[in-house]
Parts: sequence; C-alpha cells; structure tokens
Amino acid sequence: MKQVLASFLLCCAFSTASAQLQTNAGIQYLQCMQKDMSGEFSDLSNTYFLADSLTTFDAAKAEGLVNWKRYRLSPRQAFNLNGYWPVRMQMLDFPDAAYENDPNLSLKISFVSPRCLRIRMLTTPVASQRKDADSPMLAGPVPTSSDWKCTASDGNAIVYKTAYGTLEVQRYPFRLVLKDEKGRLLTQSRHIIDNDSSQVKLLPFSFIKRGSDNSRSVNPVFTLAPGERIYGCGESFTSLNKVGQKVHLSVTDPQGPETDGQYKPVPFFFSNRGYGIFMHTSAPVTCDFGASYIGADRLFMADEEVDFFVFFGEPKDILNEYTNITGKSPMLPLWSFGTWMSRITYFSQEEGLEIASQLRKHKIPADVIHFDTGWFGVDWQCDYQFAKDRFPDPVGMLKQLADDGFHTCLWQLPYFTPKNRFFPEIIEKGLHVRNADGGMPVEDAILDFSNPATVSWYQQKIEGLMRQGVSTIKCDFGEAAPYNGFYHSGKGGLYEHNLYPLRYNKALWEQVERSHPGEGIIWARSAWAGSQRYALHWGGDAATTNIGMLGDLRGGLSFGLSGFSFWSHDMGGFVTASPEDVYRRWLPFGFLSSHTRAHGAPPTEPWLISESFTDAFRQSAELKYRLMPYVYAQAKDCSERGLPMVRALLVEFPDDPGAWLVEDEYMFGSQILVAPLLESGNERSVYLPKGKWIDYQNGKVYDGGYQTMKAGAIPCIILVRDGSIIPHAPLAQRTDQIQWNKVELKKYRVKAKRCTGLLFKPGDKELKYIEQ
Repeated sequence: MKQVLASFLLCCAFSTASAQLQTNAGIQYLQCMQKDMSGEFSDLSNTYFLADSLTTFDAAKAEGLVNWKRYRLSPRQAFNLNGYWPVRMQMLDFPDAAYENDPNLSLKISFVSPRCLRIRMLTTPVASQRKDADSPMLAGPVPTSSDWKCTASDGNAIVYKTAYGTLEVQRYPFRLVLKDEKGRLLTQSRHIIDNDSSQVKLLPFSFIKRGSDNSRSVNPVFTLAPGERIYGCGESFTSLNKVGQKVHLSVTDPQGPETDGQYKPVPFFFSNRGYGIFMHTSAPVTCDFGASYIGADRLFMADEEVDFFVFFGEPKDILNEYTNITGKSPMLPLWSFGTWMSRITYFSQEEGLEIASQLRKHKIPADVIHFDTGWFGVDWQCDYQFAKDRFPDPVGMLKQLADDGFHTCLWQLPYFTPKNRFFPEIIEKGLHVRNADGGMPVEDAILDFSNPATVSWYQQKIEGLMRQGVSTIKCDFGEAAPYNGFYHSGKGGLYEHNLYPLRYNKALWEQVERSHPGEGIIWARSAWAGSQRYALHWGGDAATTNIGMLGDLRGGLSFGLSGFSFWSHDMGGFVTASPEDVYRRWLPFGFLSSHTRAHGAPPTEPWLISESFTDAFRQSAELKYRLMPYVYAQAKDCSERGLPMVRALLVEFPDDPGAWLVEDEYMFGSQILVAPLLESGNERSVYLPKGKWIDYQNGKVYDGGYQTMKAGAIPCIILVRDGSIIPHAPLAQRTDQIQWNKVELKKYRVKAKRCTGLLFKPGDKELKYIEQ
C-alpha cells in the first residue's frame, strides 16, 4: 500500500510540475490546471468595446442603455519599448447595415436589500436567456427591496441611496460609482479618459469580441484605492489580502494547499473600504487585484454578461448579505463536531473495529470512523460495495460501531475507469459527460450531475449504503469536469466546469439528508459559490510540513471569508507519515477547528506513534469535548449569520487596523483566539486586538498589541476575550454522552463590566444569549 500511495503521489507531483513547465513553454492548458483568462484580453485579433456613456436611462425602472465604443489594440513603438494602445476603430463588417459600430446595450439595476443591489449588463442586443431559477448558485428567488430611493436623475448622475450606501450611475463618462453612507467614495468603474494622466494605457470597463470565433467576454474594471485590501475568492492558500495578486477562479486540483490553485474558488470578494461583490457566474474568472496596475481591480471574465451583486457594510454585514443570496451553511449534527479517525486507508472490517476499540481503550474521545479508498474489492475502484472477503458482515460491523458511539463515513469519487464494473452501465445509460460527437471526452466516465437521471442513479447507490447504517460519505475529487465536455444542462464545459463541484455536493448531501433527516452532512474537497449549503468541506492534501499547516490555515481563513461556516483539514498533513513534532503542533489547530479529522498516510493513530504523543492527542481531544457546548452554540450562530467558525480577526474586529494584517492566527467562534505554533518551539509572537485577553491554559492576562507568548501544556496559544462566558461540559468519550444538564458557564472577566455568551443544546429551537 505504501508503494502504491507513493507512486500515486509522485505522479501527482510530477504532473503538477510538468503542467507548470509546459505552461511556461507556451502550452496554454493541461487537464485540471487553473485557467488564466487575462491573456484573452490582450489579443490583437480581438475587437474591444469600451463602456463610454449612458445613452438612455429610466430612473424609475432603473434600466437603460450603455453606449460601447469600438476599439482595437494598435502596436506602438517608443524607442526601446514596444507596446499597444487602444485606438478607435471603424468596423468593416458586412453587411454594414446589419451591425452597429458602437452598440447601445442593456444595463439593469435591481435592489435586493437595504445593503445589496444587483447590476446586470449585456454584450449583445439579444435579451438574456438566463433565469435565476436555473442557477444552482442561488439559494432561492432573489428578493427585492423598496429601501433604495432615487435622489437625483436630472444631472450627469442618477443617484440611488439607502441608509447604508449609494450607487451613482454617471452618464458621461459612464461610471458605476459606489459610496458609503457618508458619501465617501468606495470604488468606481474605470473609463478610458482615466488613462489621460498616465503613460499606462489601461483597458477600462469593457468587453471583447474574439477574432477567433466572435464570442464575447466581459472585463469589468474598478478603481483600487491606496491602502485598500481585498479578501475572499474561496479557499485560497496565498496571502489573505489579495491586493497585488492575480487570483484564478477556476476549480482545479492544486495537489495541496501550498500553491495558488484552488479546490474551492468562489467568485466573491470584499474590501476593507466597506463593499463586496459577488460575480454571479460559473465561467472562469481571473481577478487581477492591482497585480498588473496598482490602481485597478481588473476582472477578466469568460462570461459574456455582467451579473454582479454589490454589498455595503462591514465584513459581518457583507457575509450575511452574500449568504442570504447564495445560502447559508446548515447546522450540522452534534456528532460531526467530534473526532474523525482515519488514514489512507483501513482495508477491512477487522481493522476498522480494532481502531474503534483502541480509541476507547486509550480514552480518546471520538465519534467517527472513516474508511477511505480501500473498502471496495479493488482499491480506488468505486463500486459502492464492501469487499466481501475483507468485510464479511458490513451491516453487523456498522451496528457494532454505532453501539459503541461511532458514526461511519465512506470514501467515493465520481470518476469511473474502464475497468470499473459500472463503466458499461454508465455509458449505456448516457449518465456521463459527453464530447462533441456524443462520445467520451476523456478515458474515464465522469458522472454528469446536471442530468437528473444521473443524480437519481447516483443517489440510489448512496441510499443503499445509508440503509446499511453508513452515516455519511466523503465527496472526494470533482475538480476535473472537462472544459470540452457537453452536459445535459445544455451548457458547455466553460460554464459547467466550475458548477460541477456544486452539483456533486448537492446530489450527495441531499441523499444523506433524506436518509438521515436532520443529519445531512458530507465531507467534500471541491466547491463553488453555493456549496456552503451542502457542508462540509476540508482543505485537501496538505504536505506534512510547517508550510502545509500554514497553507491549510490560510485556506481555512480565506474560505471562511467566502461564506462557508464549516471547514476542516487533515491534522498532521496527508502526503507522508507526519513528523511527530509537526503533528503534535497541528493537533490543537485541528481540534480548535469546526471539524476535526486525523487522516493521511499511516500512522495517523496516536498509539502507533508514541505514548507521549497519545497523551498529547488525548489532551487536545478532551479540550474540544469539554468545549463542545461552546462549539455547538457558536456553530449555530455561524449557520444563522453566514459567519465562519475558523474566523479571521478582521471579521470580529473590523475597526482594528492590525486585525486586517493577521493571517496566522484566528478566532475560534467569537470569543476564543487561537495562534497555532507554525514552527518548532514553544513560543511565538501573537497580535491581540485592543482589550484584555486571558490565557485559557494558565489564566495569565495580556493587553492588546503584539505579545511574545509561551504555549502551555497544549502546544498552542489559546486566549479568551475579556467578558466572555464559555460553556463547558463534563468530559465525555462521545458526543451522545455529553451531560448537557451539567454544563458549567465559566466567566472570563478582567475589566469587562459584564460577561456574555451563547448557549445551544440538542433539542433547542433557538440560540440563547447569556449575559451576567
């Protein structure tokens, strides 16, 4: 098994390195690479249309026509520099009477809530055929708001206001201008006249018509202010502040959290200036946040339409508004917040039962046993059946595990190799993604989740496992839906590739929820906007190094800043057996995340590493199980407000400039600050927002600002916010044995005049606010 895993990982690493090498050599794309859309917008064969002026506009209906001036890119020599400038163009199209040189195209604005509005723009005279009901990204019908008032319409600008912000639509030069409630400029779209004061001739808000096939793609461009910082964009492993980066929003398998690729990109971001934007699209986007020009956000979109939801407010306001549109994470079952024990992989009934027995023997609190790729007859070959020779009585095994307080999770994936026994059936029934000829775009059969027949077939297989006693399913892979594929939805791969994880997540989550009402949960790797409705997701295949841990932490924080409440990661990393020091320091980060899993190359089980490591593992597990009332209440609050459990400090402390700079510590819920030890040793520098902070392990009090602190017996800095009530429970070995009638409300107070907290118990209908 070790040789097979090593070969698999070596091939993955080689393919990733080769992809980067080939890209640099000029090959544009290898399977499952992220797409860089920016190059499409500097092609000299394209025609460029620049948003110039507002031709007509009905202020009462909030709709009108934008005039788009036709341009081309012209090469220009200036001594030692060859470049290109946009210059006006007169079309030579035939018949000339059938087309417009400078078309007037639709602009529509709608008002969603007091903090949210929607902007839609077309690049063709043909009315949009898209319907909100057909978008899996949206949680339901988009609401309307009457709070926005038109306060000016006669001059050069049409102005709409609420108590939270302003939109100005300027006639000439055409601009979309966002301001806060005090009238301060937040951002505005760029016009070509903005180039007059600079030698850099930046393309403004525009769209292209390709010379290759006449297809269109939009390029919204907005101003970026000095000191502005941008956050979000999904589970990104690079620096949290995206200013200065080029972020590719196309689902890929980055082979781990150490690169700029993403399993879970999300076309949503927000600014420290008080606005956010959700790009309602499933086509790839490259967000150039001041990377190529420091004063502009350049959104290179494959889509031919603009459909933006714009939000106003602080991070909590924006996350709440965004998740009102795309959906909030559901509250997950109590047992899911316990310890998940796994490795790649347990191969037999005997092995699974032995792991469960050892957990109880070593008094390590735990609730889930996960069987990864090895429960089938052939490793990695998903056929939804336990191997008969190694699992002689799976129903009996599942019952025995359940009787001992363990839920069971199973691995699977949506790709079927030619040797898989279901391969002929999938092809015969047409359940797979097709190519232009109706055949297969790749060698494997890839389930087409846009096809209701495929979803039904797939869910029947999952239902059979649920009936046997399985609790949940690992929703692995999902990143490689072919861009050249044809899908039952009627869309091509350009629009279905990024939707694939969302459809996959949805199909699996809904069947688990049907089989176990009120306990819907999956364990997914890939995602897109809206996938938060089908929780939960984990951070992928981390390296067993300090950098792997840092990448996971950044990814989790960025993911939480993109509308996802729940998230996990493989403690110690995935790729090889984790060095004991790395694994030991990773433990508290894992247990102080919403969901906790030990997984990766063996051994992951603490008793197979050392006695002292077993003690450390137990200590971190006991910490979380004692804190389970706090975890459960905070989870409920997150699910109601679109907030993350693993929370960047800027969410909780938006008025603290220092909080916006921190990306190696986090708030676990609203009241506990966690600073993992990312390097060997027992101390680190920690930034504390203004106020008093109490060390959870030794009671020492710290002031806000930068502090050099030592970890306690648990190798992590854990602090409680002054004025907090943290509910604790007596230690239990499994969540169904927690004594909720004996929960203790512990107060942490230094100078706070009062203490507050949250409480939510199984069976409660509403979250309880506590104040003492």
